[in-house]
Amino acid sequence: MRNIIPRTEDDEPRINHEITSPQILLVDEKGVKVGQISTHEAIRMAEERTLDLVEVAPLAKPPVCRIMDYGKYRYQLQKKEKDARKKQKVQTMKEIKMRPKIDEHDYDYKSKAIRSFLEEGHRVKVSVFFRGREMSFLSKGEEVLRRVMAECDGLGKSDDAPRMEGRYMRITLTPVSQSRPSDSRSADSRPAAPRPERPKPAQQSAGKDAGVAEAAKGA
Repeated sequence: MRNIIPRTEDDEPRINHEITSPQILLVDEKGVKVGQISTHEAIRMAEERTLDLVEVAPLAKPPVCRIMDYGKYRYQLQKKEKDARKKQKVQTMKEIKMRPKIDEHDYDYKSKAIRSFLEEGHRVKVSVFFRGREMSFLSKGEEVLRRVMAECDGLGKSDDAPRMEGRYMRITLTPVSQSRPSDSRSADSRPAAPRPERPKPAQQSAGKDAGVAEAAKGA
């Protein structure tokens, strides 16, 4: 007899003697439909194969159960869920701090970091800190933040204008989805239809000279 594997979650399927229905529809370990049999007989068949009887469709009438190695099945399921969580992109809030009189080199470095965070799918809070008398020149901080908004256009957007929070002026940039360029070309980008060729000047001149000669002969 196999060791009892305790369930750790309420939504996990019932197995072996946890199954309460007296009759079940059985599918064996090879996926072959055995048919409707008693739960007691199905458990005996699973134990003979050193496997488990797992209730896979409890709402069916009768419930559908399958013979399998439940420990291995649960391990594989947990591994898939773990891998899915790793691939899932988690959005976090990043913060970049600037000064109203920030030098160009420092600005370029922090602006590059902001764009990188937005490309990775993170929200970015950009803050300008004012010291002492700098509070009299709030327009300088607003210029810095609006420059950031302009340079991040297409990567992130701010729902609100720059706002004051104590000695900080802040905006929050939210990443925007990057749409792929469409393969279909607009009517403006389609090649224009070829125009009919005009007679070359040499041909026109030759025809004119021939007409003059004919007129001279007639005279």
